Amino acid sequence: MTTKPSTRTATGRGLTTGTLVAGLLAVCLAQIGLAIPATLNGLFQSDLHPVGSQLTWISDAFLLPVAVLELTFGLLGDLFGRKRLLIGGASLLAAGELVSATASGIHQLWAGQALAGLGAAALFPTSLAILAAGTTSPAQRARVIAMWAALLSTGGFLAPLLGGITATYGSWRWSFVVVTAIAAASAAVSALFAVNSSAPAGRSLDVAGQLTIGLGLFSLLYAIIQGPTDGWASPSIIIAFALAAVFLAAFVLAEKRAKSPLLRLDLFRNRAFAVASVVAVVGMFAFLGTAYSVSIRLGPVQDQAPMRTALAFVLLNGITLVMLPLTERLLRTAAPGLLLGAGLLLIAAGDYWAATLPITDSAFTSLILPLGLVGLGFAITVSSITATAVNTVPVHLAGMASATTNLLRDFGFTLGPAIIGAVALSRAASNFSDSLHDSALPGALKGAGTAVLDEGGPLAVNGASTTSPKLADLHPLALDALGHGYSIGFVVCGSAALFSALLALITLRSRAAPHTDSTQH
Repeated sequence: MTTKPSTRTATGRGLTTGTLVAGLLAVCLAQIGLAIPATLNGLFQSDLHPVGSQLTWISDAFLLPVAVLELTFGLLGDLFGRKRLLIGGASLLAAGELVSATASGIHQLWAGQALAGLGAAALFPTSLAILAAGTTSPAQRARVIAMWAALLSTGGFLAPLLGGITATYGSWRWSFVVVTAIAAASAAVSALFAVNSSAPAGRSLDVAGQLTIGLGLFSLLYAIIQGPTDGWASPSIIIAFALAAVFLAAFVLAEKRAKSPLLRLDLFRNRAFAVASVVAVVGMFAFLGTAYSVSIRLGPVQDQAPMRTALAFVLLNGITLVMLPLTERLLRTAAPGLLLGAGLLLIAAGDYWAATLPITDSAFTSLILPLGLVGLGFAITVSSITATAVNTVPVHLAGMASATTNLLRDFGFTLGPAIIGAVALSRAASNFSDSLHDSALPGALKGAGTAVLDEGGPLAVNGASTTSPKLADLHPLALDALGHGYSIGFVVCGSAALFSALLALITLRSRAAPHTDSTQH
């Protein structure tokens, strides 16, 4: 790869300023798109009136294509050039957000978010791969990875601020309009200034691998999300779990036989990479499960202003940017197990603390310390996962390693709303039903409450009892049930983070020597 000397920066001799800016803007854009719906859940509930699991599907409509297609987009970037993927991904994301902005109902919003998620699936792995390919030493790669992770979190806290401001002074639709404009700018910057890179040697499309992993992950997520609504013992859910097991097993077999596999399973023979992969799924599930619980607590349950949710997400994501200088130094000097373990222990502590907060406590100050702990833990963990995984493979495998790491991280993200929504809503529905049965409320009101619960779930009961005077006596029961359900959600997230921390501390006791490879692409 040749570059003009005037465009090089101190970040690395092979990494131009234009490529650096394009890659960092792309990952920031992708994370803004991923995080923006969480701030708006309360407004979606009041405006579009989703029932059952429909609210969860808004977030996972974006996350599902990200989780399913990241490996393929990492491969396409290696084959056809990463610059093209940056431009195309930003363009798809812009189109999807425009569809979302004009949504007249929940189904169009799902479609828009799915299209935007398709664009983000290209941006997440490609942005890291194009940056990593331009570096020339482990220290430079650590610096770039820390910057990439910081911009990832920058997008995470800019999204709720954007959502809060536009929702307060306009409409939730304007949030998507602004993201459309940012996506157009990202596509333009990549087209004008990014320097292309690729690694086509020995790579080819793996159709069998893509089909099996796509169908497997979709079946699994469908079963988890729809379980509370359809019933865990219903035929559709049992079939979905069975299909998930079959397709994921078929994916492993397909990858073992493929001449150019979508995912090289031998990467997992590296202990550091394998552990980082497990932690990426479980740890990131804990983080986004926490974020989703907070968004539902402040939005649909407590009906607080969007800016409250925005401030909460600043705590969860903004600390990573502040921590950038320290994170960069830690990535070069500290053992990966210690970093991962410490970060995940902080997430666990914050979650367990948040679980103790009563749902009737609407003071934002009560959330500052527990969410601050989770945000600090995430700042340490997200960089450590990426560095541990990517730095243990040669540079010519950076595209596959970054795509795999992003897939696992974002699959963990996808599981967050899915599992926490399923656990919390199932528990809340059971608690509300039991409390309603044992209450001294009139029979007609009990019947109305049961009907609303059966039709739309506990969130629908909470919303209806807030707006309808006839159902007002149901509100304390619904609020208490939802508070208990999402407290269990925090406990589940904390336990997942604790498990990941112990795994990292036990299995990654020493600092792994990073793979060095000066091959340029």
